[in-house]
Amino acid sequence: MGTQNLRKDVHTDGTPVLCLSCEARHRGICGALTPEQLTALSKTSWKHKAAEGQELVADAERIESYSNILSGVVKLTKTLADGRQQIVGLQFAPDFLGRPFKAESRITAEAATPVQLCSFPRSTIDRMIRESPGLEHKLLEQTLKELDEARDWMVTLGRKTAAEKVASYLLMIARHIDPSAEPDEASATFDLPMTRADIADFLGLTIETVSRQITKLRTDGVIVIENNRHVVVPDLERLEIRAGS
Repeated sequence: MGTQNLRKDVHTDGTPVLCLSCEARHRGICGALTPEQLTALSKTSWKHKAAEGQELVADAERIESYSNILSGVVKLTKTLADGRQQIVGLQFAPDFLGRPFKAESRITAEAATPVQLCSFPRSTIDRMIRESPGLEHKLLEQTLKELDEARDWMVTLGRKTAAEKVASYLLMIARHIDPSAEPDEASATFDLPMTRADIADFLGLTIETVSRQITKLRTDGVIVIENNRHVVVPDLERLEIRAGS
């Protein structure tokens, strides 16, 4: 969409129509921006899609742009000098993809599922951060949320049993994969965003152990699996109990 069209494509309150139905505007970092700032950002932003497995950001790559995740799941990995990789996190809509205040990326970001992104130049966001305390506060909030989740995940990896790890993983996906779901939803439905091999890598387990624990959850009626990757959780509370939450 050209800049001229974007200028005309504005709601009566000044918010670009491009942004009105965007989940990131309501729950992500753009929620801290005024209509005028959203209009300015929309003139330099672009929406695009990435296929499953596509690299979005490379380790040690110079950061030229940031993105809001609009849909899908992004996998974050760290690579050792000998080429070994470790999955260190997942991001969901409406998370902010990028690392402000750093010239280079410290991780590799890859589309774990087909994803839709809204991207914008780094220079634009860096300038808005300087001009908008609200945006800086929103970014700090997300950073602290990710820190809390990373600490919780350290407990999962370090202290939980294999059964609790697999249940914790499924619970995390159930809570995050649908940004429009209500926080108090009693059930969840989603497609597994990772292969069994990736899940095993993420949890520090073998593929056989992951498969065995998923089968046990299915046998016990905690989850229902259709077509190998489509998961239904009839009662999230039961899954929480199995996760040791």
